[in-house]
Amino acid sequence: MKNVRLIICLILFSLISVMTIYSSSFILSTNYKYLFIKQILWYLTGFLLIFIIYKMKKGFFYKYSKIAYIINIILLILVLIFGSKVNGATAWFEIPGIGTFQPSEFMKIFLIISLAAELDKYKNMKKSLKNEILIILKCLIITLLPAILTFLEPDTGNVIIYFIILIVMLFVFGIRYRWFIISFIVVSILLGSFLYLYFFKSDLFINIFGTDFFYRMDRLLEWKNKEGMQLENALAAIGSSPFYGYGLGKTPIYIPEAQTDFIISIFFSNFGFISAIALIILLVIFDTNLIMIAKDLTQRNKILLSGIIAMLIFQQIQNIGMNLGLFPITGITLPFISYGGSSLLCYLILVGLILNINKKTIK
Repeated sequence: MKNVRLIICLILFSLISVMTIYSSSFILSTNYKYLFIKQILWYLTGFLLIFIIYKMKKGFFYKYSKIAYIINIILLILVLIFGSKVNGATAWFEIPGIGTFQPSEFMKIFLIISLAAELDKYKNMKKSLKNEILIILKCLIITLLPAILTFLEPDTGNVIIYFIILIVMLFVFGIRYRWFIISFIVVSILLGSFLYLYFFKSDLFINIFGTDFFYRMDRLLEWKNKEGMQLENALAAIGSSPFYGYGLGKTPIYIPEAQTDFIISIFFSNFGFISAIALIILLVIFDTNLIMIAKDLTQRNKILLSGIIAMLIFQQIQNIGMNLGLFPITGITLPFISYGGSSLLCYLILVGLILNINKKTIK
């Protein structure tokens, strides 16, 4: 029944996604007019992948986790050398006749599986200082490799997601709280030093990190003063929307990246407050169902699902929050709703894995 509820939610997500992307096409250039058709094809492909993964042997993906992880690391290196540059980031391979392929999105899948497989090796370990340092270091290395390569693209949003996944999976595994407290103190000191250089020693900051990164920080912190064309237009579209919205394709103002990062602004504007609340409730139902599934799983699968849940909830909160001016704009999309072949297939593959580990074994 839980699996059925997930599929019903996905069908509703697909309808909302296609409809909103179609609606966003009215304010986009001619090159983006038919993105909703591509999104339909990505969804159909994703549903096919879900079916294939579900039918495969239960938990098959753990067997090939190391190989898949290494392949994706190689792809992250290659994309820095041969990738196409879009909006200042070299994060995509151009595939003629199909579109683009973003390795950092698929890295989420292999990072979650690799961490779950690694943590499972220590499920019966004695909680000693030596053992905990060992597992933390191993998981940190597994996460740092893709994080550094993704940061160089640059793709700050996915780097943050990698570390959110790591922290939550370690927490569910049962690492003692002292390590989270120590990590919080260390990160706070480093972040404080970083921000001190940025705000008070900008010349030194530029010498250390470079001009490009300085301007990336500028764009990231524009939200603090509610500045920047993206945020200002998104807030105007949401704030001016009637209770039931302006209607399909009637967004009153141009919003950059309307089909991806700011898809929720289009949804708010076109379909109104009631529809937006209904979408948020649907997201909560989906997430709650995942949590209910996790409760009945083995420890290894529970850890794996915790990484998926952490990624989805963080992206949902961050994306909706940045559209409302509550959080910095980080380029994080709304799962299952925003346009994007790589990101959508990533989420649907993960759903396939969830259905696979949650299916009943037939005797």
